[in-house]
Amino acid sequence: MSEIVLFHSALGLRPGVHWFADRVRAAGHTVHTPDLYDGEVFDSLDAGLAKRDALGMDEVVRRGAAAVEPLTPELFYAGFSLGAAPAQMLAQTRPGARGALLYHAAIPAEVFGGWPEGVPLQIHTMEDDALGDVEDARELGGELFLYPGSDHLFADPDLPEYDEAATELVIERTLVFVSRTAAVRGI
Repeated sequence: MSEIVLFHSALGLRPGVHWFADRVRAAGHTVHTPDLYDGEVFDSLDAGLAKRDALGMDEVVRRGAAAVEPLTPELFYAGFSLGAAPAQMLAQTRPGARGALLYHAAIPAEVFGGWPEGVPLQIHTMEDDALGDVEDARELGGELFLYPGSDHLFADPDLPEYDEAATELVIERTLVFVSRTAAVRGI
């Protein structure tokens, strides 16, 4: 089975991130959930973004890179919203990346030097999510799944915007992507 690093959103390493990771683990995968916020979690996006701003995005991405240093380079990198930044950076720059799964966000590829050939990508966001970076996701290429609606963190069961049907599709498509990519690469 595959090894995945799943980075949290601006709300921190909340129970919803662990829940999602446990769903992927139940399929036999190893999932690491690094804490980029030193244990702080938030109930509002404004508070989480204030933490992000206090740290700075460069520090968030640096913490993501530091979290994977002791791990094998042959990883899938995944991230929710804010966590998509370190996931995308690592998929684009760390040799051995198996693939990237970006949930609720995407960053222009050129920010991290262009998308590497042979690294598969899957992106999930709601079609009318103002924070979902749909245009950036389209430009990145890869598989793009747009779900009906405008909620941002729709895959966290502890948040009011949780969409169970969309989340189940995200999990199903994530598992197919990881399994298919691993099979193609002979892992």
